[in-house]
Amino acid sequence: MPRPLSVQLYSVRNQLAADRDGTLARLAGMGFGAVEPFDVLTDPQGLRSRLDDLGLAVSGVHVRQLVDPGHDPDRVLDAVALLGATDAIVPAGIPHEDFTGRDGLARAAALLNRLSARAAERGLRLGYHNHWWEIEPRLGGLHAIEVLADLLDPAVFLEIDTYWAAVGGAEVPGLLRRLGDRVRALHIKDGPGVKGEPNVAVGGGTMPVPEILAAAPDAWRIVEFDACAGDPFAELAASRAYVSALEAA
Repeated sequence: MPRPLSVQLYSVRNQLAADRDGTLARLAGMGFGAVEPFDVLTDPQGLRSRLDDLGLAVSGVHVRQLVDPGHDPDRVLDAVALLGATDAIVPAGIPHEDFTGRDGLARAAALLNRLSARAAERGLRLGYHNHWWEIEPRLGGLHAIEVLADLLDPAVFLEIDTYWAAVGGAEVPGLLRRLGDRVRALHIKDGPGVKGEPNVAVGGGTMPVPEILAAAPDAWRIVEFDACAGDPFAELAASRAYVSALEAA
């Protein structure tokens, strides 16, 4: 059975803050079958209960807190498990400069490998999610994220943000093919492809979405907006319709 299309809840962060339960119900009503939470420490039990009521799966959880020394990693991982997720994904928090040279990449990989072993004790998998700064630096002709992948324990997977990869200068389908089965999840988004500009509905910008999906056929698809040029619910609905039509073709 194919995995349901997911949405990163950061896309509707303001709406969640105002009305969590209503926002989740609205996403379920659009046809999304899964969500990717980003605030794992705020009421994980209540969130799971609401998701269960709506029939929404959890595709994974963003856990920047794992690399924040102000948070207890065990508490963070326990919250991920409480949500019923299997994938804990670090979306940022490692210094940008660590991706500009091999010593920094070795430090980043060592940190992620340690966290992966800790996650595995709870039956969880650890992943890493890119922005532009893991793509833009090149070492020996490779994007920094590719060098990092070679240094990571095979248990650590990648969630490739396809839009940020393009902004960082990657030819995204080719990057996905080179990374192969290290890529377990994709953030699908669209826009003008430049820093500082808002996202638009998937299919309405510059991203070669059909080619991207074809390059990583087994990766979980998660729609996300960092910032949205229009009404986020309308743009998410349009994105869901577009991606679903491509997958059905």
